[in-house]
Amino acid sequence: MIREKIQNLVRDAIGKLWPDFAIGEIVVEKPDDSKLGDYAVSVAFALAKQSKLPPAETAGVLVKELEKNKSIEIDRMESIGGYINFFLSLEFLKKELSGIYKKADSYGESNIGKGEKIIVEYSQPNIAKPLHAGHLRNTVLGDALANIYDFAGYKTIRWNYLGDWGTQFGKVIAAYKKWSNEEKVKADPIGELVNLYIRFDQEAKNDPELDKLGQEEFKKLESGDSGNRELWAWFKEESLRALEKTYDLLGIKFDVDIGESFYENMLPGLVERLIKDGIAETGEGGAIIINLEKYNLPPALIRKADGASLYLTRDIANLEYRLKKYKPYKILYVVGSEQALHFEQLFAIAEIIKLDSAVLKHIKYGLVLGEDKKKLSTRGGNAVTFQEIIDKTLELADKIVREKHPEMSEKDYQEISKVVGVGALKYTMLKDHTSTDIAFSWERMLDFNGNSGPYLQYTYARLASIIHKAEKIKKPDFGYLEKEIEFSIIKHLIEFPEIVKYSAGNYLTNYLATYLFELANLANQFYETTPVLKEENEGIRNARLGLIETINAIMKTGLSLLGIQVLDKI
Repeated sequence: MIREKIQNLVRDAIGKLWPDFAIGEIVVEKPDDSKLGDYAVSVAFALAKQSKLPPAETAGVLVKELEKNKSIEIDRMESIGGYINFFLSLEFLKKELSGIYKKADSYGESNIGKGEKIIVEYSQPNIAKPLHAGHLRNTVLGDALANIYDFAGYKTIRWNYLGDWGTQFGKVIAAYKKWSNEEKVKADPIGELVNLYIRFDQEAKNDPELDKLGQEEFKKLESGDSGNRELWAWFKEESLRALEKTYDLLGIKFDVDIGESFYENMLPGLVERLIKDGIAETGEGGAIIINLEKYNLPPALIRKADGASLYLTRDIANLEYRLKKYKPYKILYVVGSEQALHFEQLFAIAEIIKLDSAVLKHIKYGLVLGEDKKKLSTRGGNAVTFQEIIDKTLELADKIVREKHPEMSEKDYQEISKVVGVGALKYTMLKDHTSTDIAFSWERMLDFNGNSGPYLQYTYARLASIIHKAEKIKKPDFGYLEKEIEFSIIKHLIEFPEIVKYSAGNYLTNYLATYLFELANLANQFYETTPVLKEENEGIRNARLGLIETINAIMKTGLSLLGIQVLDKI
């Protein structure tokens, strides 16, 4: 990787000039203005005290030392105001493109992970409830991160941690017994169960006894009541069947579908063990807590006064199970930022009880909002569900595709609309930093000319059409390339492995999305300014076709890491 080579060159030069200098990380940046080089380092500012020279002079001395060991990759180096700017050799770029072209389909793939196991927990749907907009971001983000870790050489375990236990089931069971029947649930499983849950909550506001009834029904469920267990298992089965249709549409698959209920039998022993070991204690009202004062956190409640279990207790049992069965290197919890305290408590408890053999990481993300910066909702004020978002996106995508290509067959419309719509949704969820809220806009999301999934997919299809028209392409000789835009593209292509590595190391997808958007911009600039099929010189023509093939191979790989499909025709 070129950045690493520059880092090593600079580190060696500093070691020879100032051997006593404690070298930290050498940051290699890309200047905003290409006239200032392809890469730059600012280490001379930190070196100035050691060299007893101003940063600009220090950089000049360093450049003279660097010139002694200048590698084939570097054409020249310049010192400007304390910065050292590196210009890549055109011969190196042509040679590098030849290497990328030969392994284009696997370029960027690595063994950084060395087969270490990473559990990525995401989606986490609540049984008997519809997925909402937050679940959409969660599911798409978790799946993309899992793809990236696979590509970086980890053994990734995709884990759907189902919300299939808790007091809400007592409410649903109570509501079902009072107001519903088997026929209604079978006709519309999720819709009927959600309506029952909402009705229960609304009526409980005027009738406090209903809440007690819900608690009693859940207590019976926990105690193994056969009737409630049977209803719970049926509600779960119907919910999972509906969820599977949504996951299939999005191309989402999991390795493990284990939910909270799996750990229920482990909880009594876990809590008693924590009490016996002096880690947990009886708190106010008889509840069992773990004191986390030394972590500057509030006490963690692990069992209610009435003996009911909690989400946190199940997460502790879940962690024990995962560490023992899978022995992972890392566990990533892809969960919204609003659950930060929960995971701070969980990780603190993990440290206390020595469940620390794996790196635990909470992958936080912001909210999905409407263009008005408020939570997405229908005209009636209700929250928009995951499925409603998908349905509307596919409907709009279908309309756009039909307008662009009125001559297509119905089968083509359906295939293209699905790929474009799902791609638009996923890219929207992945192109921003996880810390930011997403301002959701259907118009921007499906804009074929903006920073969107359809724009990237259309760019791929546009280049694929050139390859298709060229028919058989001869082995390219990239020595024929000569235009500035061609070299700008090559410089961007060689960054791909580092982008993947950075994405994996920082649990992010937005850098990869931005990289692909910038590649698409360069590709379109090339498409609009540079003749390919009409180029009369066969050597130049083949070289440009080879460049297009390479661009599309990287586009396809990068988009697949984001979980987005491409088509040769859109």
